[in-house]
Amino acid sequence: MPGTLTGNRGLQMEEPLIFEQGHEGRTGVDLPEPPAIADRLGGKARKAPVGLPGLSEPQAVRHYTRLSQKNYAIDAGFYPLGSCTMKHNPRMGEKLARLPGLAQLHPLQPQSTVQGALELLETGARWLAAIVGLPGLCLSPAAGAHGELAGLMTIRAAQEARGDARRRVLVPESAHGTNPSSAHLCGYGIQSIPANARGRVDLAALKAELDEGVAAIMVTNPNTCGLFEDEILEIAAATHGAGAFFYCDGANMNAIVGKVRPGDLGVDCMHLNLHKTFSTPHGGGGPGAGPVALSAELAPFAPLPHVVRQADGSYRLIERAEDAAGAPLGRVKGFHGQFGVIVRALAYMMSMGGDGLKQVAEDAVLNANYLLALLKDDLSPSFAGPCMHEALFDDRFLKDTGVSTLDFAKALIDEGFHPMTMYFPLVVHGALLMEPTETETKEGIDQFAGVVKELARRARKGETQAFKDSPRLAPRRRLDEIAAARNPVLRWREAAG
Repeated sequence: MPGTLTGNRGLQMEEPLIFEQGHEGRTGVDLPEPPAIADRLGGKARKAPVGLPGLSEPQAVRHYTRLSQKNYAIDAGFYPLGSCTMKHNPRMGEKLARLPGLAQLHPLQPQSTVQGALELLETGARWLAAIVGLPGLCLSPAAGAHGELAGLMTIRAAQEARGDARRRVLVPESAHGTNPSSAHLCGYGIQSIPANARGRVDLAALKAELDEGVAAIMVTNPNTCGLFEDEILEIAAATHGAGAFFYCDGANMNAIVGKVRPGDLGVDCMHLNLHKTFSTPHGGGGPGAGPVALSAELAPFAPLPHVVRQADGSYRLIERAEDAAGAPLGRVKGFHGQFGVIVRALAYMMSMGGDGLKQVAEDAVLNANYLLALLKDDLSPSFAGPCMHEALFDDRFLKDTGVSTLDFAKALIDEGFHPMTMYFPLVVHGALLMEPTETETKEGIDQFAGVVKELARRARKGETQAFKDSPRLAPRRRLDEIAAARNPVLRWREAAG
C-alpha cells in the first residue's frame, strides 16, 4: 500500500511524541510573573529547566485526542480476550462513581461525615459474601493477584495461630499463572499438579501430594481451559482431610455467578475480580479490585480495614487491630481499597439483582458455546464437549500451513478485532482462548466467527505470506519483539545538537 505525504492514513493520524512537538516558550496559558520570595530551599533549587514540552492548547488537545483514537476498547468493538471477561461497562456505574458525594471524599475525613460511603462499603461486602457463600469479606486488595496474596497471608496467619505452620501450596497446571507467583511471594514452596486428559485437575495426582506440609491448594474454577472442575467436591474433601485450606481463584466467576456459591463447594478462600465479573473498567490501564471472601475459620485473620454496622444503625470503620474482634494480620493496601471500583460493582450487582446475575452466567456460557459450535469444524477444539464461559482451541488446525497462532492473531487486527488470548493456558500448544462474554450480540459473534473461519481457510489454502505481513493496516507494523526486549527504548532523549 503506497504511503502518504503526511504519514496519515485517512482519519488515522500519525502522531509524534509530545516532546517532539514542543517549542520553547510556547504555552497554552499565560501566567503572571511570580513574586520575589526568599529562597528557603537551602541551595537545592533547580538550576536547569524541567524540560516540559511547550505546546499551544489546540496542540495539546489534538495530541491526546489522537492518542485516544489509537486505543482499542470494549466500546469500540468485539474484544474476545479469553480469561479477561471484557464485558460492557454500564454507564450508570460510571455516573454513580462520579457523584460528588462519592468522588470528592477524602480518606482521612471523620467517620461521622462519610456514613454514606461506609454504608456503601458494608453493603458491597455483604453482597459479595452472599454471592460467594462465605461469611468473611476483605474489600481492600487492589487486584486479583493482590487478592491472592492477601488470601494466602490470611491462611498463613490462621495456620500459624493454631501452631500448624506449613510450607507448600499445590497449584494445578490449569490454574491462573499468578497463583504460583502469589504463593511464592508469600513464602511458600510450589508443587504443580498435572491436568488429566479431560483438561481438569488430576485428582489422583493431587491426593498423592496432599500431606501435613501442604498449607493450601489454589484451584481456578472454571479453570483456564474454560472447563468446570467437575470433581471439585472430591478435591475439597481431600484438601480438608489433609488439614489444608481450599483457595479458589475467582477470576472466572462470570461463568457461575448467581448459579453456584463456591462456599457450598468447600472453598475456604476466594478472591473476586470486580473488574471482570462485576463490570467496571478493565484493560487499558483501568483500576481493578480483588476483594477476598473467607470462611468462618479464616475471617478473624482478614486484613484491615473493614466496616461494621453498629446497634444504633451507624457505621464504623475498623482500622486498628485492637478494635477488631479477631486477630487481623494488618493492612495490605493504603486506606480502604479501590473505592470507585467498589461503587461501580455495587451499582452493577444491585441493578442486576439475583436473577439478573444468574442470567449473566447463563448468557456468558451460552455465547461461548455458540462460538465454539460455530468454529469447531474449522479450528481444533482442545477438549471434547461443551465449555463454560470461554472456548479454547489449539493450533492443530494450522499444522503444515506455516502460519502460527501469533500470525493468525495479527491477521485479526487488520480485520478490526482485538485478538483472542494467545498461547494461554500453557497446557495447550499454540492456544487460542476466546471469551465473548454475555454482553456480545449474536450478530457480533457471527461476524467474528465468519472472519475466523475465512482466515483459517486462507491459511489452509497457502496464503502464508499474507499472515506473516500482518498487521498491514494498524498504525504500526509487526515489531521485532526480540530486539524490543533486548534493546528497549524506555525514555525519550532530546537529539544532540
